[in-house]
Amino acid sequence: MLEKISNIISNTFPFLKEKRLLIAISGGLDSVVLTRLLSTLKFDITLAHCNFNLRGIESNLDAIFVEELAKELAVKCFSTSFKTEKLAKEKKESTQIAARNLRYHWFQEISARHHFDYILTAHHADDNLETFLINLTRGTGLAGFTGIPPVHGNVIRPLLQFSREEILHFAKENNICWREDQSNASTKYLRNKIRHKILPVLKDINPNMLASFSKTLENLQESAQIISDRIEETSLKICFEENGVTKFKISEILKLSNPKAYLFQFLKAYHFSEFKDVYNLLSAQSGKHILSSTHVLLKDREFLILSERKLSNSSDTLFQILEDTPKITNPIHLNFEEVTEQSAPDKKSIYVSKKSLKFPLIVRKWKNGDYFYPLGMQGKKKLSKYFKDEKLSLIEKQNQWLLCDANDAIIWIIGMRKDNRFDVRSNTGIIEISSQ
Repeated sequence: MLEKISNIISNTFPFLKEKRLLIAISGGLDSVVLTRLLSTLKFDITLAHCNFNLRGIESNLDAIFVEELAKELAVKCFSTSFKTEKLAKEKKESTQIAARNLRYHWFQEISARHHFDYILTAHHADDNLETFLINLTRGTGLAGFTGIPPVHGNVIRPLLQFSREEILHFAKENNICWREDQSNASTKYLRNKIRHKILPVLKDINPNMLASFSKTLENLQESAQIISDRIEETSLKICFEENGVTKFKISEILKLSNPKAYLFQFLKAYHFSEFKDVYNLLSAQSGKHILSSTHVLLKDREFLILSERKLSNSSDTLFQILEDTPKITNPIHLNFEEVTEQSAPDKKSIYVSKKSLKFPLIVRKWKNGDYFYPLGMQGKKKLSKYFKDEKLSLIEKQNQWLLCDANDAIIWIIGMRKDNRFDVRSNTGIIEISSQ
């Protein structure tokens, strides 16, 4: 196995040589074998152990075992302790999910702080099959059937090609000691039920189950790549970026063979889960929208518009600008410069009479009842009517900033239109206001 894993690392993970590696070690069979293998192969390793305090004194003995192993191998060891059950209750997560999130967050924290190149975990072929079956019981898309990735960002899993049986055989043959987690024998958790009750039956039906499963994963991964390529190609015709949001052309989506399936692929990365509701937006009235934990999807005439959720309420926030301020960068970029003449107007700049300005100026979001005197028109106009005429979507209206004077009179709908009351009447005292 030493030769085999050396060849696998050389061929599949050649970039690991001469890198600083952080090994996630529990003290159990798999992570101890991985640690000893890489130590023997003279890799630059450091250990990281999490004590989840789920098994009383046994959890503490695991931590002691890992510390002693680190001393034996003359490598550094980081360790931490979590009140996992308490944290799981607070976050309303299962203990297993809470433990997983805690350890990966901590591994990444340690890796960033101490400049490790990669984090290594000891997942193996049986883990991969168990994860596949867990996803099957819960319901998943194709991504849930493509297995644990051998490389995911800076997380590497060198043992994925080995079975639990191979790892156990190697440990016994080389007199390797490890800590046995007695909870692994319990069927309290779903993974253990699959491990002890389902996998033995599958392996009895097909003794080469892991090899067959490996071929199945390869086929599914190839299919997933085809879908990814197709989605990338289709997205060029359907979606585009504009003013900080992503727009999807509804007419083009409806031409697709299965619009709902395509929407799933377009939007799954944005944490939407109710894809029936997403699909129904295609035929909904303008203004209808649905929320994920991070994003808003809005129906606006001919488009679905995707934008990030604004979790803080900035509609009531005012940003003041004192006289003679040359520029601001928050909440947007604005430059103020006194000039002697005007250039050709554009949407990113306006010219105003300095005498007409009452400081401090204010940058704010629009609100109901706002009105202004559009340059080039007679009389005033409500912003709600102006936005409707300009066909602004709900999201675009929410993102629109106004520049006002100290009396809250609108000077500029920034990037759109200036107010006539602040227009330049003479060639003196001209201020150019520009946005980025």
